[in-house]
Amino acid sequence: MSSELQKGIRKFLDSLRGERNASVHTLRAYDNELIRFAEYLGPEARWKEIDHVTIRGFLSHLHGRGLSKVSVARALAALRSMYKWLAREGIVQQNPAKLVASPRLPKKLPRVPTTEEINGLLNAEMPESAAFPERDRAIFELLYGCGLRNSELVGTELGDIEEANGVILIRGKGKKQRYVPLEGAAADALMIYREARQRVLNAIHKNTRRLFINQRGGPLTTRSVRRIVKKIAVSRGLPPDMHPHTLRHAFGTHMLTEGADLRAIQELLGHERLSTTQKYTQLSITHVMEVYDKTHPRAK
Repeated sequence: MSSELQKGIRKFLDSLRGERNASVHTLRAYDNELIRFAEYLGPEARWKEIDHVTIRGFLSHLHGRGLSKVSVARALAALRSMYKWLAREGIVQQNPAKLVASPRLPKKLPRVPTTEEINGLLNAEMPESAAFPERDRAIFELLYGCGLRNSELVGTELGDIEEANGVILIRGKGKKQRYVPLEGAAADALMIYREARQRVLNAIHKNTRRLFINQRGGPLTTRSVRRIVKKIAVSRGLPPDMHPHTLRHAFGTHMLTEGADLRAIQELLGHERLSTTQKYTQLSITHVMEVYDKTHPRAK
């Protein structure tokens, strides 16, 4: 590493440590990315010689080494942050990293309803078009309140509810199981629905272990849940592309926005990899790192 680049990088990291009180996690991540950049340039490199073409070459180098698009985007975020500081300090005149586009990450999911939109939907009475209002409210409350997949919702059985512990057992992908909290509005809606459910079953002299049923006592299907969610959402003025996964996505996004720990969200959603949660929350890698630094107990 050239002495000029080394000096600039160290001063930048010192500013993160002092002025911005960055966490050890952020400092380590930025240190690794910037050292990798300096090593790529070689010992004789100078700040004034580096332009956007050089930075693009570095990102291509990372991609060629097998790094993911998220990792390449993280490296570019570190460079942009450092160059912003270098320009402020008068070490460089321009920020060439601003001229480099971020790698195209996986296609974004549909727009996430705001907290206000979700509350407006759930705080209101079920519309007259709701065929089984107690059940339909419980569907919305569990999809949003517990972050369930559609398949997980319809696969839930009565025995999976542990009222004494305030949790519900969820059977996720790959036969993996997890517990999620069942409290507040979701627990209240489920209690009311279970009473209505039993009345339906008593009237038709039928019994089933499945939690969510239709009015004939049969198990509810994922297709039926999609239809119910879309119909009720549209009646409340939400976009017609609303579907069960939109509510699951809103669960994770709203929790992250409120400062929840990213790994806790990962556990609640049943994601095997943290990177899946990062993509799923639809936030930029820079925002994810900032929230992680502020909320994850090991990032302090």
